[in-house]
Amino acid sequence: MFAIGEKSGMVFRLDEADRKILVELQQDASRSLDEIARAVGSSKTPVWNRIRKMRDAGIIRQQTVMLDAEALGFEATFFVLIRTSEHEVDWQRRFLEALRARPEVQEAHRLAGDIDYILKVRVRNARAYDAFYQALIAEVRVHNVTALLSMEEIKSTVALPL
Repeated sequence: MFAIGEKSGMVFRLDEADRKILVELQQDASRSLDEIARAVGSSKTPVWNRIRKMRDAGIIRQQTVMLDAEALGFEATFFVLIRTSEHEVDWQRRFLEALRARPEVQEAHRLAGDIDYILKVRVRNARAYDAFYQALIAEVRVHNVTALLSMEEIKSTVALPL
Protein backbone atom coordinates (compact mmCIF):
# COMPACT_ATOMS: atom_id res chain seq x y z
CA MET A 1 0.00 0.00 0.00
CA PHE A 2 1.24 3.47 -0.78
CA ALA A 3 -0.18 6.94 -0.33
CA ILE A 4 -1.00 9.22 -3.20
CA GLY A 5 -1.37 12.94 -2.60
CA GLU A 6 -4.28 14.60 -4.32
CA LYS A 7 -3.97 18.20 -5.48
CA SER A 8 -6.34 19.27 -2.72
CA GLY A 9 -3.91 17.86 -0.14
CA MET A 10 -6.06 14.82 0.63
CA VAL A 11 -4.14 11.53 0.82
CA PHE A 12 -5.56 8.33 -0.67
CA ARG A 13 -4.09 4.98 0.36
CA LEU A 14 -3.84 2.83 -2.77
CA ASP A 15 -3.62 -0.89 -1.98
CA GLU A 16 -3.09 -3.99 -4.13
CA ALA A 17 -6.84 -4.41 -4.81
CA ASP A 18 -7.07 -0.79 -6.00
CA ARG A 19 -4.07 -1.32 -8.27
CA LYS A 20 -5.64 -4.45 -9.79
CA ILE A 21 -8.85 -2.53 -10.46
CA LEU A 22 -6.91 0.30 -12.09
CA VAL A 23 -4.98 -2.14 -14.29
CA GLU A 24 -8.27 -3.67 -15.45
CA LEU A 25 -9.85 -0.27 -16.10
CA GLN A 26 -6.81 0.84 -18.11
CA GLN A 27 -7.13 -2.25 -20.30
CA ASP A 28 -10.84 -1.77 -21.06
CA ALA A 29 -13.05 0.49 -18.97
CA SER A 30 -16.11 -0.43 -21.05
CA ARG A 31 -16.36 -3.86 -19.41
CA SER A 32 -19.14 -4.43 -16.94
CA LEU A 33 -18.56 -4.06 -13.23
CA ASP A 34 -19.16 -7.82 -12.89
CA GLU A 35 -16.38 -8.57 -15.40
CA ILE A 36 -13.92 -6.26 -13.66
CA ALA A 37 -14.81 -7.70 -10.24
CA ARG A 38 -14.31 -11.23 -11.54
CA ALA A 39 -10.93 -10.28 -13.06
CA VAL A 40 -9.66 -8.85 -9.74
CA GLY A 41 -11.12 -11.64 -7.61
CA SER A 42 -13.78 -9.60 -5.82
CA SER A 43 -17.48 -8.88 -5.98
CA LYS A 44 -19.30 -6.01 -7.64
CA THR A 45 -20.14 -3.78 -4.65
CA PRO A 46 -16.62 -3.53 -3.15
CA VAL A 47 -15.17 -2.88 -6.61
CA TRP A 48 -17.75 -0.15 -7.29
CA ASN A 49 -17.02 1.46 -3.90
CA ARG A 50 -13.28 1.45 -4.60
CA ILE A 51 -13.78 2.96 -8.06
CA ARG A 52 -16.03 5.68 -6.62
CA LYS A 53 -13.46 6.51 -3.92
CA MET A 54 -10.66 6.68 -6.51
CA ARG A 55 -12.79 9.03 -8.63
CA ASP A 56 -13.52 11.21 -5.59
CA ALA A 57 -9.79 11.31 -4.76
CA GLY A 58 -8.93 12.37 -8.32
CA ILE A 59 -7.00 9.20 -9.18
CA ILE A 60 -9.51 8.32 -11.91
CA ARG A 61 -10.03 11.52 -13.88
CA GLN A 62 -12.26 10.40 -16.73
CA GLN A 63 -13.33 7.47 -18.84
CA THR A 64 -13.16 7.81 -22.59
CA VAL A 65 -12.67 5.78 -25.77
CA MET A 66 -9.51 5.45 -27.82
CA LEU A 67 -10.07 5.91 -31.53
CA ASP A 68 -7.96 4.52 -34.35
CA ALA A 69 -6.52 7.71 -35.85
CA GLU A 70 -5.41 6.12 -39.12
CA ALA A 71 -8.80 4.47 -39.65
CA LEU A 72 -10.31 7.96 -39.35
CA GLY A 73 -7.86 9.44 -41.86
CA PHE A 74 -5.36 11.04 -39.47
CA GLU A 75 -2.27 9.53 -41.04
CA ALA A 76 0.45 11.95 -39.92
CA THR A 77 1.92 12.49 -36.47
CA PHE A 78 4.38 15.32 -36.03
CA PHE A 79 6.51 16.03 -32.99
CA VAL A 80 7.02 19.77 -32.96
CA LEU A 81 9.99 21.24 -31.08
CA ILE A 82 9.56 24.90 -30.22
CA ARG A 83 12.16 27.36 -29.03
CA THR A 84 11.09 30.79 -27.99
CA SER A 85 12.86 33.94 -26.99
CA GLU A 86 9.63 35.14 -25.34
CA HIS A 87 9.16 34.25 -21.69
CA GLU A 88 6.74 36.92 -20.54
CA VAL A 89 3.52 35.94 -18.83
CA ASP A 90 1.35 37.46 -21.59
CA TRP A 91 3.16 35.49 -24.32
CA GLN A 92 2.87 32.25 -22.35
CA ARG A 93 -0.87 32.85 -21.80
CA ARG A 94 -1.47 33.46 -25.52
CA PHE A 95 0.67 30.47 -26.49
CA LEU A 96 -1.15 28.11 -24.12
CA GLU A 97 -4.54 29.41 -25.29
CA ALA A 98 -3.49 28.82 -28.91
CA LEU A 99 -2.46 25.23 -28.12
CA ARG A 100 -5.59 24.44 -26.14
CA ALA A 101 -7.78 25.78 -28.95
CA ARG A 102 -6.27 23.40 -31.51
CA PRO A 103 -7.64 19.85 -31.53
CA GLU A 104 -4.65 18.70 -33.59
CA VAL A 105 -2.43 19.11 -30.52
CA GLN A 106 -2.74 15.85 -28.63
CA GLU A 107 0.01 16.61 -26.14
CA ALA A 108 2.04 19.65 -25.18
CA HIS A 109 4.91 19.71 -22.72
CA ARG A 110 7.12 22.51 -21.39
CA LEU A 111 10.69 21.24 -21.22
CA ALA A 112 13.93 21.88 -19.41
CA GLY A 113 16.93 22.27 -21.69
CA ASP A 114 17.48 23.74 -25.15
CA ILE A 115 13.93 23.14 -26.39
CA ASP A 116 11.16 25.06 -24.62
CA TYR A 117 8.12 23.03 -25.74
CA ILE A 118 7.35 19.78 -27.51
CA LEU A 119 3.98 19.12 -29.10
CA LYS A 120 2.45 15.94 -30.44
CA VAL A 121 0.31 16.98 -33.38
CA ARG A 122 -1.97 14.54 -35.20
CA VAL A 123 -3.22 15.60 -38.65
CA ARG A 124 -4.46 14.04 -41.89
CA ASN A 125 -1.34 14.86 -43.93
CA ALA A 126 1.58 17.26 -44.40
CA ARG A 127 -0.68 19.92 -45.92
CA ALA A 128 -2.85 19.85 -42.80
CA TYR A 129 0.27 20.19 -40.66
CA ASP A 130 1.33 23.24 -42.66
CA ALA A 131 -2.08 24.83 -42.10
CA PHE A 132 -1.70 24.16 -38.35
CA TYR A 133 1.82 25.62 -38.36
CA GLN A 134 0.81 28.75 -40.28
CA ALA A 135 -2.12 29.39 -37.93
CA LEU A 136 0.06 28.90 -34.84
CA ILE A 137 2.82 31.28 -35.92
CA ALA A 138 0.21 33.85 -36.96
CA GLU A 139 -1.02 33.92 -33.35
CA VAL A 140 2.23 33.80 -31.39
CA ARG A 141 5.84 34.55 -32.17
CA VAL A 142 8.29 31.68 -31.83
CA HIS A 143 12.04 31.77 -32.30
CA ASN A 144 12.45 28.36 -33.93
CA VAL A 145 10.16 25.47 -34.88
CA THR A 146 11.35 22.01 -35.87
CA ALA A 147 8.78 19.48 -37.02
CA LEU A 148 9.63 15.79 -36.96
CA LEU A 149 7.35 13.41 -38.88
CA SER A 150 6.82 10.06 -37.20
CA MET A 151 7.43 7.33 -39.77
CA GLU A 152 5.96 4.56 -37.62
CA GLU A 153 4.26 4.38 -34.24
CA ILE A 154 6.05 1.60 -32.39
CA LYS A 155 4.30 1.91 -29.05
CA SER A 156 1.52 4.11 -27.77
CA THR A 157 -0.25 3.76 -24.46
CA VAL A 158 -1.91 5.88 -21.85
CA ALA A 159 -1.71 3.08 -19.29
CA LEU A 160 0.46 3.73 -16.24
CA PRO A 161 2.81 0.96 -15.07
CA LEU A 162 1.03 0.10 -11.82
